Amino acid sequence: MSLEAPHNLAFSLSDHLPILQVLIPFIAAPLAVVIGNRIIAWWLAFISSVISLLIATTLLGKVIDGSVISYQIGGWAPPLGIEYRVDSLSALILFLVTLVSTIILPYAYKSINFEIPKEQHTLFYAAYLLCLTGLLGVAVTGDAFNVFVFLEISSLSTYVLIAQGSYRDKRALTAAFDYLIMGTIGATFFVIGIGFLYMATGTLNMVDMSNLIKGQESLSTVRSGFVFIVIGIGLKLAIFPLHFWLPRAYTYAPSAITAFLAATATKVAVYMLLRFMFTIFHPNFLSKISIFEYIILPLAIMAMFSASVIAVFQSDFKKLLAYSSIAQIGYILLGIGLMSETSLTAAVIHIFNHGITKAVLFMGIGAYVLQGRGSFLSDLEGIGKVMPWTSAAIVVGFLSLIGVPGTVGFISKWFLVKSALEIGWWPVAIAIVLTSLLAVIYCWRVIETIYFKPLLSKKLTAETPISMLLPIWVGALACIYFGLNTEAIMTTSQMAAKSLYAGSFGSL
Repeated sequence: MSLEAPHNLAFSLSDHLPILQVLIPFIAAPLAVVIGNRIIAWWLAFISSVISLLIATTLLGKVIDGSVISYQIGGWAPPLGIEYRVDSLSALILFLVTLVSTIILPYAYKSINFEIPKEQHTLFYAAYLLCLTGLLGVAVTGDAFNVFVFLEISSLSTYVLIAQGSYRDKRALTAAFDYLIMGTIGATFFVIGIGFLYMATGTLNMVDMSNLIKGQESLSTVRSGFVFIVIGIGLKLAIFPLHFWLPRAYTYAPSAITAFLAATATKVAVYMLLRFMFTIFHPNFLSKISIFEYIILPLAIMAMFSASVIAVFQSDFKKLLAYSSIAQIGYILLGIGLMSETSLTAAVIHIFNHGITKAVLFMGIGAYVLQGRGSFLSDLEGIGKVMPWTSAAIVVGFLSLIGVPGTVGFISKWFLVKSALEIGWWPVAIAIVLTSLLAVIYCWRVIETIYFKPLLSKKLTAETPISMLLPIWVGALACIYFGLNTEAIMTTSQMAAKSLYAGSFGSL
């Protein structure tokens, strides 16, 4: 009996990985507050993140072949019971969120000492863990109302995390308030849309809802639900022109939080959009209402050009990267709007690629801020001479952002151009190239400032502390590694795109 116990325990834990993915950071959050020690709180957050990453990696390995994992909470079978459901798309999002979290937490340990009072550190880590819980929950749940619940968990904790940047800059409070207002409006639209779908189908299970909506696409209730859900997610996603909360939030939040949110929050919102559009409403429904030709594609192209042009003229490095993020969201939406298996593959790849890239860049500018140089370009002149390792990592991030071959950002842009040419939309392919050239311009402005301008002698600067520099370079090396070794991410993305294009999330 004693020899079988470890095997049974391992088997049991393996079966419960989907729920453990959410439970571990969720339980760690109140423990951090109860214990009240900021060092222990960091260890709780870091260990929880590492375990979540291991779970996400295991789940990704299980579904990379197209399998679907269904976990029934409490043993209650869906559609009556709440189901957690993991396929290749959700597993990739889980992997991205936990990977970024695990990279950023060692960086945060040092950076928040400068940006947040020490007595608030335990609350910071608790809110961070709740944000992580919400993002993971959105990606793993198969229940539509649960998506709203987890979305609000992540959003409410995000408002607090952004507001904590007020210790360094009081404008963080107004940025958090703006995000709260827009986020609340978005959540309200989203839950109203869920209500319409429940009225039409009588279920909240996403697979069951998908099956019952077939044949009812012409109902005004279903169409109204679709409109409310897309607008609600659009606000959370910062889709152009619903993006006005994002630049201020990214600029004034604590550096670690900006890096985490830029890499994960909008990516999870894209996952929500993909999941509801293609899994619940189906591609056939989307083609009938012409949402891609008249809404998604025009807004994506406008975001790509307008945000890139605005980024060119920014004097604040953080705002430059924030507007760049809006442009990159445009690329993802373009992949969705082209409505082919290749373009969806490009969109899914770009979700992952942009997440890694922006984490590196925002951590890099956070290091500049910590060393007392601020985030304005005028304060960063010649800083590459005294912070060479940090600046080199930022250059790697820029190369990935532009889409230089050998970096992770190249693969998704190549697939985007390929998908546009496959359907004969060569003007769209030209637009992708032109906006990439705009990215070269604003990236070069920063590189020119930090390397080719004389160092400001009035401020002495040292290299970034090793505890922050290592996470930055782990992210930078990830940009190169996944740019050269593309098989795993491409295989998963292609499998996810194939499932989305077929309107599939498995069956009950």
